[in-house]
Amino acid sequence: MMFPLRGVLCYNKIVSFTINYLNKISVHTTKALLELDHHHPVRTEHEVPQDLAPSVVIPQRHVPIITARKLAFSRVHVEARQAWVENMDRVEEEKIGMVDLHPDVFATMPRVDVLHENIVWQRNYKRISCATTKTRAEVRGGGRKPWPQKGTGRARHGSIRSPIWKGGGVAGGPRGPKSYFYMLPLTTRVLGLRVALSVKFAQNDLHIVDSLDIPTDDPQFLEDMADARNWGLSVLFVDDTDVISRNLAHALAKLPSHNAMPVYGLNVYSMLKHETVVLSLAALEKIEEKLLQNMHSFSAMPKTYAIAS
Repeated sequence: MMFPLRGVLCYNKIVSFTINYLNKISVHTTKALLELDHHHPVRTEHEVPQDLAPSVVIPQRHVPIITARKLAFSRVHVEARQAWVENMDRVEEEKIGMVDLHPDVFATMPRVDVLHENIVWQRNYKRISCATTKTRAEVRGGGRKPWPQKGTGRARHGSIRSPIWKGGGVAGGPRGPKSYFYMLPLTTRVLGLRVALSVKFAQNDLHIVDSLDIPTDDPQFLEDMADARNWGLSVLFVDDTDVISRNLAHALAKLPSHNAMPVYGLNVYSMLKHETVVLSLAALEKIEEKLLQNMHSFSAMPKTYAIAS
C-alpha cells in the first residue's frame, strides 16, 4: 500500500515523540524509585525486629496513570477528550494522571453569538438605571400665561415650562429607577457554558487538578505557580463546594486577579474574564452532570405542542 510522503513523515514524528515521552517517564520513574529506596530502604522480614515490624510502612510511589471515567449520554461515533490531571502541592507541574472529558461539554462548536448573548445578559440583568427627568408639571414656575393669546404678534403659549421652552420640562425623558432585568432561555445559558468550556480547553487554558489544597497561605506561592505553568495573570479556581481551604482563602485574599468560585456560580462572564480556569476533579464531575442533565431533560426541550386536555 502506498502512503503519501507527508502522512509518513507525520506518522514518524508521532511515533518518535511517543517513544521519547515513554523513555522520559521511565527514566523519571526509575530515578524516583532509586531515591525512594535510598531514603527508605525496604528491609526483609528477618532484618526487621519484631517490636518495630508494625511501624514499618512502605511509602506509595505515584506514577502517571490513565484513568477512565464512565461518561453519561456518550455516543459511539464521538471520541472522548482527554486532559492531564495536575498537582497543586508544589510550584513545579507534575502530571499525575489523565481524565476523560465528555465531548458534548468540552468539544462543542465555538459560537461567538451565544457567548455575546450570555455576556450582554449578565451585564444587563442586574443593571438598574437611576436617570430621571422632570416633566412640565414638575418644573417650578410657569403657572401663568406668558402673554395674551392675541394682539402681540408673537406665537401663542400657555406656559414657560413647556418642553419647547428653554428651562422647561422634558417630554418622554427617562423616569428612573428602571430595571433592565430579563431572563435568557435555559438552552442558551447551557450552550454558553459548554462553548466557554470548550474554547478554554481548545486554547489550553483549562486545567484539571486533583485538589485545590495548597501547602501554604503565601500568595507568592500562587503567583510562582501561575508563572511556572504559564497560567497568565488571572486564574479562576472552581471547586464543587463553596468551602475552600484556609491556605487558599488567605492566599486569594491578597491577589485581586485570582478568584475562587463554586460550581453553582460558574458563568460565562467569569470564565472569559480570567485567562485560565482551573477545575478540581470533583468540580469536573458536577459540571458535566449538571450540563448533561439540562441538555437531555424534557423540561429543557422547546414546548412546541400543547397537551390536549
